[in-house]
Amino acid sequence: MRYVAVLGVGRFGYSVAKTLTELGCQVLAIDKDGSKVKQLDDLVTQAVQLDVTDERALRAVGIKDVDVAVVAIGQKMEANILVSLILKEMGVPYVVSKAVTPQHGRVLEKIGCDRVVYPEGDMGVRLARSLVSPTILDELEISKDYGIYEIQVPRVLEGQSLAELAIRSRFNLNIVVIKKPSGEINPSPGGDDVLRQGEVVVLLGRKEDLNRFEKAMKKRNKER
Repeated sequence: MRYVAVLGVGRFGYSVAKTLTELGCQVLAIDKDGSKVKQLDDLVTQAVQLDVTDERALRAVGIKDVDVAVVAIGQKMEANILVSLILKEMGVPYVVSKAVTPQHGRVLEKIGCDRVVYPEGDMGVRLARSLVSPTILDELEISKDYGIYEIQVPRVLEGQSLAELAIRSRFNLNIVVIKKPSGEINPSPGGDDVLRQGEVVVLLGRKEDLNRFEKAMKKRNKER
């Protein structure tokens, strides 16, 4: 289980903290705005109100102990850059920082951020993908090549067991969770589990393998 700090819990930061919690991570959420922090009190491992540019305060809440820090501060570029620099100088192993412009992103890269994200651009990519591939309900990029994908069970797969489908051996994709229409979750699906109408599967794997899987499903659908 990874321990992740999210600094700045506006709309983007809140979404990151919530998703990480749902994926089983321990999350430390930090923001100067007490009302935003309060929204996360019962959701994350720890929610703290403090000025994220205050290095002494960050040390006091154990920021050095996290595996990953996500700097989700919005339009205040100076604060975003300062906090990112503080975290890198403290020795946080992996720092992800939100950029609002390409120039801003280049500065973050120069000071050593391990990853720079552009939320608006990322959302555009996700929207475009969802329009082309309506079976993909959601996706979370975990590296340049790998992601976690939430997919509505295609009609051509209904009634078949995971052993019959052999998705792992054929497409190099792992089904890590099956969500039933009732809301019940199967967190460790096995070969005997049969896919049913209305279910959602969560896949882990490379983007190119997901593309191969999608193409195969479209082909099977046409052949029906």
